[in-house]
Amino acid sequence: MKFPVRRLIFAGVLLLSIATLLVVNGTHLFAQPTAKPQLSEKAFKNIQVLKGITVDDFMGTMGLFSAALSVCCGDCHTGAGTSDPKWEDDTPPKKKIARRMITMVNTINKENFGGRTVITCWTCHRGSESPAQTPPIDTIYSASPNFVPPDILPAAPPKTSGTPPADEILDKYIQALGGADQLAKLTSYRLKGTSLLFGAAGGDPAEILAKAPSNIALEVHQKEGEMARTYNGRDGWVALPLTVVKEYPLTDGALEGAKLVGEMAFPGKIKQYLTNWKASYPATVDGKDVYVVQGSGPSGLLATFYFDKQSGLLNRLVYYFNSAMGRVPTQIDYSDYRVVAGVKLPFKWIYGWVSGQEQYAFTDAEPNAAIPDSAFAKPSGAQ
Repeated sequence: MKFPVRRLIFAGVLLLSIATLLVVNGTHLFAQPTAKPQLSEKAFKNIQVLKGITVDDFMGTMGLFSAALSVCCGDCHTGAGTSDPKWEDDTPPKKKIARRMITMVNTINKENFGGRTVITCWTCHRGSESPAQTPPIDTIYSASPNFVPPDILPAAPPKTSGTPPADEILDKYIQALGGADQLAKLTSYRLKGTSLLFGAAGGDPAEILAKAPSNIALEVHQKEGEMARTYNGRDGWVALPLTVVKEYPLTDGALEGAKLVGEMAFPGKIKQYLTNWKASYPATVDGKDVYVVQGSGPSGLLATFYFDKQSGLLNRLVYYFNSAMGRVPTQIDYSDYRVVAGVKLPFKWIYGWVSGQEQYAFTDAEPNAAIPDSAFAKPSGAQ
């Protein structure tokens, strides 16, 4: 069949117009769908209850179990910590008990709280395999009881609490770092030092690579393999050589948490990172008086910031993301601020989450370093 030349030209112009509409400023309106994250029942064997959740959600949930009962992998899994672990075995009875407990907790939340995760393992266990039933008298009348604050903090009324508004606290933080103009001039940096794992006898070489606006890579060069947390502005990954899953991608709230850590490497626009900012009641962190500010983000992300009252600098960041069995916390303590290219950067980090803690001490800094984008890509071999 033959078509007039005018029709062919018109068809070509139409196709070109459609192609132009599909790309706006280099962004495809109908981009190729990203690969679906692997689910727990596909990544692991003998999964009977925690089905339909992603690998990072599953790993976070395991961490919550460990923290709530003060147990380790070997308490529930055959051969954990050896060269031939049988993670799928049901030999330890604790795995079967755990499945019943998951069902019980989910039923309580469904029948009493509309399906919201209000009751968790921590609610009863609080670091013990056998939940306490009776309050100790010493605890009742203690002058300094072991108070655990709720995840979602109440807003403090400025007039009665003496707490400045959240905007004022955040503005003081930016000024304490060197000011917004100076922060904007720092486009990348590399910090080198050492990392000491919780309970370890010796440290390992470590570094942080950061590139504006939010790319970040936290790497520890262990003898057993590379431990890494990376975020490239869109995707994030974790590589843990000593766990059942060596590398896995981050999804939902965990991915938003990785993004927050990357954005806090260049915090000049901190107010834009989260929403629903509020200042809560002042507190004390490591003997220092701090202002407490909380904000929320996508996918259920919740973040609490602790700013030193005197210096205005950030002492601690705690962020939470949702999992199958409650919120998973990550805490980063910052200290030893030093001036690098006119900006104060923390040279000491303590990075803690439910499955481990690392203490970082950096000694060398390279501001505005030439860092390739590949440094923030998924670790080699990641799923």
